[in-house]
Amino acid sequence: VSKQVLEQVLRELQPLCTSEQQFLQELFQLGHDSMGLQAPEVKVSVVSSPLPFSSLSSSLAHPGEEATAQLLSELFSCLEPELRAFLDVCRRAHPLGCLQVLVAVSDSVFGAWGSSPAPPSSFLHTVLGNVLLLAKSSFNKCIGSLCKEMEEAKAPSRMRGGILPCVSRFQDFVAFSEEVFRTSRRRRELDKAQLRLASSVFSSINSLSSANLKVNTDMVMMENFHHIHSFLCQKNIPCLEDKKREAEQRFREHMEKYIATYLGQPLERLNHFFDGVKACLAQGVKAEEVSFQLAYSKQELRKVIEKYPGKEVKRALETLYRKIHKYLSPEENLLPVVWQAMEQEFMRQYREFEELIQRCYAGAGIALDFTMEDLLSYFNSITVSN
Repeated sequence: VSKQVLEQVLRELQPLCTSEQQFLQELFQLGHDSMGLQAPEVKVSVVSSPLPFSSLSSSLAHPGEEATAQLLSELFSCLEPELRAFLDVCRRAHPLGCLQVLVAVSDSVFGAWGSSPAPPSSFLHTVLGNVLLLAKSSFNKCIGSLCKEMEEAKAPSRMRGGILPCVSRFQDFVAFSEEVFRTSRRRRELDKAQLRLASSVFSSINSLSSANLKVNTDMVMMENFHHIHSFLCQKNIPCLEDKKREAEQRFREHMEKYIATYLGQPLERLNHFFDGVKACLAQGVKAEEVSFQLAYSKQELRKVIEKYPGKEVKRALETLYRKIHKYLSPEENLLPVVWQAMEQEFMRQYREFEELIQRCYAGAGIALDFTMEDLLSYFNSITVSN
């Protein structure tokens, strides 16, 4: 409502000032055809310095128009202070009212004159130019405060996952600002602001790595970067394309870390055993000599494999699924994505185990108690039943 009222006020100022300007020019013969005439001596107190607009400078190059502007400054000496006060009221009417004020004043300065058949009032142009500088200053201060607030925000101490407040704040700002600037032809200031805020949000999410959260940090970062990426895909804002790609990349990075954290749990002792085998190979032990290492003998491998029959593996996977389901935010619907990635990584791990057995324990008749087909069946059963 405040934006509509402000636009109405600005629209009505133009014909008022233009009409008064024409009246003064006719009364005192201050038109272009009477430039040689002596302009009436007028004692004025100029409201404020004119804007350094090229169009304004050229318009004030004529002595007649300069005298007209001086007369209007005297007649409307209260206009700029009152307009500034009114803009302040409009700005305070909404948490992001400075955006509405900036668009309304900017459109009035750069767009209104082109649609008017009458010559513009250089006096009003000067006043609006000064007010526009004020609107830009308020806008920049607002963006600076938002950036600082986001960068210094701390994750809730009892956070159990979900979307961070700073991410929601960024989303609200982008949605609101896009609506406000929807019909504006000048969005350079908005593009800069959105990029600044996006960088601040990314910085805030990254700071979680050092936070003492009660849940998996990579899970929280994964969900929030995924949320930002999905939101920016919906909005399709050109200036944020790089941030959209970065959000997707960071989402995948943290999903991989999250999966790696839980991947070893279902087959913990098998993982530990084969990590030791890989360490031996990395230290230069020949593959055929690994089984002669006491800790990685054929007998030790058989003992470990015996602890993971097919039924135990399926039970462990079911436990893992419930744990992931418990902590992932349902709003993001990432469970199917994470579970599928978990399945693919589990298959890769299984192939690696088989390869190490064939490489280091060839001819020993040792094999895992479950097959690749069994694993696929376990994952499919868990997915269908949930």
